[in-house]
Amino acid sequence: MRIERIEQHQAFGGQQLKYRHHSDSLHCSMTFSLYLPKPSASPTSLIWWLSGLTCTDDNFSQKGAFQKYASQENVAFLIPDTSPRGELPDDEAWDLGQGAGFYVNATCEPWKQNYQMYDYLVNELPEIVYDLIPNYSGKESIMGHSMGGHGALIVGLKQPERFSAISAFAPILNPSNVPWGKKAFTAYLGTDETTWKTWDATELLQKVGEIHPPILLTQGTADPFYAVQLNETAFLANVKDTDEQVRYEKKEGYDHSYFTIATFIEEHLAFHCQQFHK
Repeated sequence: MRIERIEQHQAFGGQQLKYRHHSDSLHCSMTFSLYLPKPSASPTSLIWWLSGLTCTDDNFSQKGAFQKYASQENVAFLIPDTSPRGELPDDEAWDLGQGAGFYVNATCEPWKQNYQMYDYLVNELPEIVYDLIPNYSGKESIMGHSMGGHGALIVGLKQPERFSAISAFAPILNPSNVPWGKKAFTAYLGTDETTWKTWDATELLQKVGEIHPPILLTQGTADPFYAVQLNETAFLANVKDTDEQVRYEKKEGYDHSYFTIATFIEEHLAFHCQQFHK
């Protein structure tokens, strides 16, 4: 598979890189960003970052303020795009189609040929990226924001043996019951809501019980999407009383922006590194 490096920037002794490649899963050209920390004799672990609606791989790499801490902790960051791109199915609305892949495998026309984001993340992209990380430890975890928080949770909960930790900022926790999720799931998966459950973190948490990686969730109280799209009630209702692996934290006055992410990214990175070192 041909991979083209299209950007390279030095940051905190490491390298912020951007690549382009053809995806067999999505049948289109895709980009992803990869941060490699400064060279170290110690093995390097990997954190995945999944971005939210309308984002590309550039948003977090340019505004996430993670590179300093990642370099200090010897952690690489992989930032995929949020959806397929190019001359392929799209929608006029900003919350469906390109920029809004929801990290599922679509089963409905016109989306199903290209919108196989789960397979792309879980099967195709790792085979490319692992070889790009010098002295890779084999340890990985996953985090995300908003739609990407939903993505991080479903990927991590579906593969609990693979990921050391899961974290998210302002995640869509119960997409089957909020407008963003209902719209996307109806388009990508169809009107049979029973098929939605395998892509809903609230349903997956109930299914796996306490057999999941540690989870850290951060939600700002001033987030304008919180009440309608991001409410945690149903998700936390499925956290068993004996499950000490889920932390849900509200941050007073913080909103849905990358200012919130930049403020608390060090806390999230420390959470992931704690799991890597166990």
